[in-house]
Amino acid sequence: MDKLLIQGGQRLSGEIVISGAKNAALPILCAGLLTAGDLELSNVPHLHDVATMLKLLGQTGLKIAHDGERVVLNGSAIDTLEAPYDMVKTMRASILVLGPLLARFGEAKVSLPGGCAIGSRPVDQHIKGLEALGAEIRIEGGYIYAKCKKLKGTRIVTDMITVTGTENLLMAATLAEGETILENAAREPEVTDLANLLVKMGAKIEGIGSDRLVIQGVAELHGAAHAVIADRIETGTFLCAVAATGGDITLTNTRVDILDAALDKLRDMGLVMTFGPDWIRAQMSARPTPVSFRTTEYPGFPTDMQAQFMAVNTIAAGASRVTETIFENRYMHVQEMNRLGAAITIEGKTAIIAGVARLRGAPVMATDLRASASLVIAAMAAEGETVIERIYHLDRGYDRMEVKLSAVGANIVRIK
Repeated sequence: MDKLLIQGGQRLSGEIVISGAKNAALPILCAGLLTAGDLELSNVPHLHDVATMLKLLGQTGLKIAHDGERVVLNGSAIDTLEAPYDMVKTMRASILVLGPLLARFGEAKVSLPGGCAIGSRPVDQHIKGLEALGAEIRIEGGYIYAKCKKLKGTRIVTDMITVTGTENLLMAATLAEGETILENAAREPEVTDLANLLVKMGAKIEGIGSDRLVIQGVAELHGAAHAVIADRIETGTFLCAVAATGGDITLTNTRVDILDAALDKLRDMGLVMTFGPDWIRAQMSARPTPVSFRTTEYPGFPTDMQAQFMAVNTIAAGASRVTETIFENRYMHVQEMNRLGAAITIEGKTAIIAGVARLRGAPVMATDLRASASLVIAAMAAEGETVIERIYHLDRGYDRMEVKLSAVGANIVRIK
């Protein structure tokens, strides 16, 4: 199993090209199930989760041509309406095949999903919504069995804001008869990116970017071309890296307009930033100022940036408080950071961080995707050598992170 070996204390300098967003690419790939036409996608990130999704989609009969960051999908010969356990168990986003298969073919068998062990992420909102659209669903032997003659539009109010739930129901509603209204819809940029693609495919959607989506069902969707949105979480992660280590880096192929909450907190930390239409230059020359925050749904502070900001707070000049409201088990990185010399205590949903003058290298273990990134940041800011084990989590959501960081001065190598 691969590890990362990091020698800390190196300032960063240079340019990093941001990849396409994992959380946008996965549902967009599933949209290929909705049409018999060609879906031509660009800016698709090179990630383990993307490879897993393509393998899952391929076994349904979806035709796939994959060349670097370009993927062409064709759904004219789909003949297997199933997502088996061995492919679904490592990636929760696999549940996103349920809505498209059911809407287009009237049937689907999908294993209950797995993924990062960061807390309970039930699929009951997906099931509730699809049943409201007229599907008959039963759960048996760890599988969701869904059938319908034809989905019919209705008004759906989810009990909670759910990103994948919104995406699944949105895709299903595009081929339902009549009008569907999704209330309490997730507003994340990745949801908006999916909706914009669906419109290119012939879907009729109003309210894109809001918490109320109105979908007029159509008889069929056609092919389209689309570039996956830039990864705001990768962008934020590298900004946290320079905030922790010091230096001067420029991020290109990114989006400034979908990062407001994180950028505000980075400014408070002392990071100096200048912006262009698709780039951010970040400079840091002082010890970070501690920032406190509370995670919440978009456009609030993203839970996927909580661990990375905590890594910067560990070496800040003062104390801070972080409250996690989205996932109940997303502090597993805390004990690993404390192994590096951080001073973090947990009180319920809140982490209290007392900034220390320096961290020191130690062997640590990644516990989930964003925790992996936070440990990389902490290790780069620490004195001495850190070995990070179980980095397969990192490969699920970051496109060759060690290659990108090495190119701007980090001393980081992958050990096979």
